[in-house]
Amino acid sequence: MSTCFGTPRGEWRLGLSNSGSRTRAAQRRFGGESYGYWAFAALAIGLFTSVADHGSVSVALPTISEHFGADLPTTQWVVIGYTLTISALLLPMGRLADIAGRKRVYLLGFLIFVVSGVAAGLSPNISVMIVARLAQGVGAAMTQGTSMAMIVASFPSQERGRALGLQMSIVGLGGVGGPAVGGLLVGELGWEWAFFGTAIMGVVAILAALVVVDPARSGAAADRSGARFDWAGAGLSAGALIVFLMAMTWAPRLGYGNPVIAGSFAVFAAFLAVFIVHELRSSSPMMDVRLFKRRLFSLGVIASFLNFLGSNSSRFLMPFYLQAVLGLNPTQVGLVIVPGAVCMMIVGPISGRLSDRFGWRWFTVGGMLLAISGLLILATLQPDSSIALAMAGMIMQTAGVGVFNAPNNSSILSAVEPSKYGVISGFLNLVRNSGSLCSIAVATAIVTATMGSMGFEPSLAAVSAEGGEGLLAAFTSGLRIAFVAMAGVMAVGLIASAMKGGGYEYSGEA
Repeated sequence: MSTCFGTPRGEWRLGLSNSGSRTRAAQRRFGGESYGYWAFAALAIGLFTSVADHGSVSVALPTISEHFGADLPTTQWVVIGYTLTISALLLPMGRLADIAGRKRVYLLGFLIFVVSGVAAGLSPNISVMIVARLAQGVGAAMTQGTSMAMIVASFPSQERGRALGLQMSIVGLGGVGGPAVGGLLVGELGWEWAFFGTAIMGVVAILAALVVVDPARSGAAADRSGARFDWAGAGLSAGALIVFLMAMTWAPRLGYGNPVIAGSFAVFAAFLAVFIVHELRSSSPMMDVRLFKRRLFSLGVIASFLNFLGSNSSRFLMPFYLQAVLGLNPTQVGLVIVPGAVCMMIVGPISGRLSDRFGWRWFTVGGMLLAISGLLILATLQPDSSIALAMAGMIMQTAGVGVFNAPNNSSILSAVEPSKYGVISGFLNLVRNSGSLCSIAVATAIVTATMGSMGFEPSLAAVSAEGGEGLLAAFTSGLRIAFVAMAGVMAVGLIASAMKGGGYEYSGEA
């Protein structure tokens, strides 16, 4: 019998896995042809919880800072540390799920998430809270990629796009609902409930998955004698990602020419090179980098990264424009942003379902074109532009992203053996996180450099309604340049989408 960490796979139990006659009976009741939708409903609770947590806690940061008497830069590590931990561990946890069983890793991850969330809510000081959030990031990393892999595995291959579209709708719902629910809980019950609220939802997610999800249909432990966890690969990938993401986080403030930032990028390149060499030589690699030899996989990943690199800048910068330049209050800004997010939630499942029938290319290329058109509309904004013009550009851009994502992810997963869905799902989440972070960093650098070249303070902190017409005009000029640049980035992604073709490269089990 093959082993995992020295323990026979057939005997490993977490106490939360598929044990007990009641659980088995419930799984039979939720089985049959409708199993995929039951599994999605159960996993959607956890997915919403994981996504909403970030927005909910972000809303609570000012209150947390005031409560503990900590400065905001220190308090921000409650979010930054959590995000870095997730990004660093997505690949290792995805691989662990492929080896040990996805349901087991998912349930253990949510158990860690819940316990750490309660600890964060009970924290006596900001240092304990940051440590609790780092632990919670470990749990979140175990659930995020794993849930995507289980959702995809629960549907037949011809319905993969539909499954991924439904998943994207929940991600969008969590992104919109997190700040709203978090703001309500913090305002009515206190900052602690930003953590207690998601912990309670995490318990519900555990119970739903425990009862509904069938380990055999979601990716049970693989019985492969050569499957071992790649500790060296996990360490190298985590190190590379932490260095890279930290450099991108601090680069807009310190400057890309700063010796620390330049040195960090050099260290990242060294880590990445050693990681690739190690993975090529490993008999049981954490991530099979040879997958990049498959055109459908490599071009799909490139298109995905460029999509997030180009699109996320507008979500970050437009609230500055709406509030400082057009003079909207925070509530009005939220009302302007929500329609685009809702549109993405609606078109995602539709696009995914249609791509199952008509192929990916129409929707990946069409989605990119729509998003580029939205960015070019935003690139025409002036200090006196109408709210309607801003809304039109944002809706078109976010709708394009919604059309693109599910078909593109479906195409990537179609080029991969089902036994590797866990690590590749984690990788796709990592691509999204990295692309989004890079988008904010690059767009911020463009805007602040433009402001500096026009004689104003090169900082977004200076952008406010009291900044004066000259400053706001300089900010808007930088905004236009940034959106044109991001549209150019997405145009390269469009070319990659067009080149990858529209047929399956892989079918069947490894």
